[in-house]
Amino acid sequence: MTSKDRVLRTFARQETDRVPVNYVANAGIDRRLKAHYGLKPDDGEGLLRALGVDFRTLWPHYTGPKLHADIPERGVHVDDWGIHSRWIEHPSGGYWDFCDFPLADADVETVRNWPMPSPDDFNYDVIREQAERLQGFCLVVGDAGLGDFINSAGMIRGMEQVLVDLALDIDAGLLYMDRRAECRYEITRRSLEAARGAIDILWMGEDLGTQIAPLISLDLYRKHLRPRHQPFIDLAKQFGARVVVHSCGSSSWVFPDFIEMGVDGVDTLQPEAANMAPAYLKKTFGSQLLLHGCISTAGPVATGTPDDTRRYCRDMLDILAPGGGYCFAPTHCLQDNSPTENVVAMYDTAATFKA
Repeated sequence: MTSKDRVLRTFARQETDRVPVNYVANAGIDRRLKAHYGLKPDDGEGLLRALGVDFRTLWPHYTGPKLHADIPERGVHVDDWGIHSRWIEHPSGGYWDFCDFPLADADVETVRNWPMPSPDDFNYDVIREQAERLQGFCLVVGDAGLGDFINSAGMIRGMEQVLVDLALDIDAGLLYMDRRAECRYEITRRSLEAARGAIDILWMGEDLGTQIAPLISLDLYRKHLRPRHQPFIDLAKQFGARVVVHSCGSSSWVFPDFIEMGVDGVDTLQPEAANMAPAYLKKTFGSQLLLHGCISTAGPVATGTPDDTRRYCRDMLDILAPGGGYCFAPTHCLQDNSPTENVVAMYDTAATFKA
């Protein structure tokens, strides 16, 4: 069974040879895993194959100018959206942390004139080449930042200001969200078009929960975010693609709306968060939404032994895999504090599991 067949059968709740598998990790654990499997540091494809990953994400190549200058004297990297980040070391590795928030106090005119990438400045031909080369895999366009209004805007305006923007209808904040979405929508449309029907999943994101509760009210979601998410979902359907939405934290409160909107699957599924218990998700939503994730990056994979990890992963699989509709994956990026042997045990368990 090819990876594409395996994932598509799982969406359809049909029998497969094994549970589909996905992977995402911080740079530190990624390097350690490549070393463990005897791979070169730049051999990302080799690592995906070693772990049995069934998904491949296709990207157009940006060919335009650098729109925002880095700040080397402060160690600040500035991306093409103007988001500032700085490398922060910690005892087990490091991460890029957002800083400065250059549009935190911006007015409408400043946001209107803020440089953003043009959809014309991408090479979409590479999408077709990637689709042909990787045709046996489940092919994805998009990521957790596509249609991600709260988190992405928070990177440049600050999270507190973004929540105020939504609650009080602040024009500058809503304009930034819409400008970014308009650009990403067109990049996505051209990517889907270039793939000529080969894309299986459009991946989106919107962080909608904390560990203990929703981040915003359902009324506020329906007022501001649902109308902005719907065009991306409709676009995917035009090209015959399924839609998976990434959301961290306690987010099951919005799943009924997702189903109405045409979402096919949900990602992350942090089991520690309120109303996100795997058994509850499987019973309540498993017949309507593909469930992707649930392997906690804060649980035994990070804190236990390889045997603890195997037991934990088998328990999750026993709950979620029967009847199909589940893809095995970490709840977020595997963190630097996860021992290499635990991550290997995690993926070995998925490869050998029989429902």
